[in-house]
Amino acid sequence: MNDPIIIIGAGLAGWSTARALRKQDGDTALVLIAADSADVYAKPSLSNAFALRRAPAQLISASAASTAQTLNLTLYATTHVEAIDVAGKTLRVRDAQGTRSIAYRALVLATGAAPIRVPLDGDAAGQVLSVNSLDDFAVLHARLAAPAPLAGAARDIVIMGAGLIGCEFANDLALAGHRVHVVDPQARPLAALLPESASAQLQDALAALGVAWHVGASVRSVDTAAQRLRVGLSDGGAIDADIVVSAIGLRANVALAQAAQLECARGIVVDATLQTSAPNIYALGDCAQYASAGARTLPYVMPIMHAAKALASTLCGNSTALAFPVMPVAIKTPALPIVAALAHPDQAGQWQAGLAADAGLWRFVDPAGVQRGFVLLGKQTARRTELASATQA
Repeated sequence: MNDPIIIIGAGLAGWSTARALRKQDGDTALVLIAADSADVYAKPSLSNAFALRRAPAQLISASAASTAQTLNLTLYATTHVEAIDVAGKTLRVRDAQGTRSIAYRALVLATGAAPIRVPLDGDAAGQVLSVNSLDDFAVLHARLAAPAPLAGAARDIVIMGAGLIGCEFANDLALAGHRVHVVDPQARPLAALLPESASAQLQDALAALGVAWHVGASVRSVDTAAQRLRVGLSDGGAIDADIVVSAIGLRANVALAQAAQLECARGIVVDATLQTSAPNIYALGDCAQYASAGARTLPYVMPIMHAAKALASTLCGNSTALAFPVMPVAIKTPALPIVAALAHPDQAGQWQAGLAADAGLWRFVDPAGVQRGFVLLGKQTARRTELASATQA
């Protein structure tokens, strides 16, 4: 029997690759290995579930078993890959039955990314949560569902980080009736993504929901205080809270690849066909650093979908170079809907605000006058396709 194609990871990148491959090849032996249950869910739904009153189980769109059967693949759930033998083309895996080796003919790394955690002082630093998976969401959901130490169901929640995920959770939790505090060392939310005036509008819109901003500061300590938490800030201030959520960013999961001596930088380095520095090993998703994107990681949905389709063709014998189109990102902040298409971080240029008729529109223009990115707010988000067509990647 021929050795299978093995996919490590059951997030969007792993399952999307499996689906794309099966559209082209229904028979090749295919194996998917996941450290968790491998149930199918949309990760972006984690940051807008509380306002919709959706429980963890309600976020699952399909069971792992039924999806594996539909895709005619062998699933190893709750299984950990301990090592890759590049020369021998085998994996060492461990599950409840023990450790064994599995051979592959091609290997796809879709290992995702993990939340960045900064060291904190205080006896309750270990109680800080991150939400990067359905299991993480279940922990936060359970904390919020437990009886409150004070009267009423609303909680005081501190969010560390005013980036994309931090702002989405702030909006969601505020809409769910909680008192939200956002702490960030930058002077404004989404400072790395938005022009200053757009960022100010988002800050005001979330403040109107009751979100309290603590900008220009960072969390230094988390201590127990009676039945609550005392969150100490770098500016000397403090916040009494019930829950602290860290949302300060993600770091690509490269440990397995590094141990196999694959080239890694900010992510697992891949070429235009998504091949790593080792033959027959590929990577995509949050763990990958794409040559096709100017050596960037792209932890968003659309890049994963494009990468999965291209990789499936390559795995089926039709070597396909990945070419990313302009891929606007929708930021789930209903208080002020935002769509952003960002230029490469090294791209020279400046933001230009639209005129009065185009309020809520910013274009990022390079020195030659070419539009390289854009930001749309509120009703202007309906112009997403129009602005994408006018933007050069």
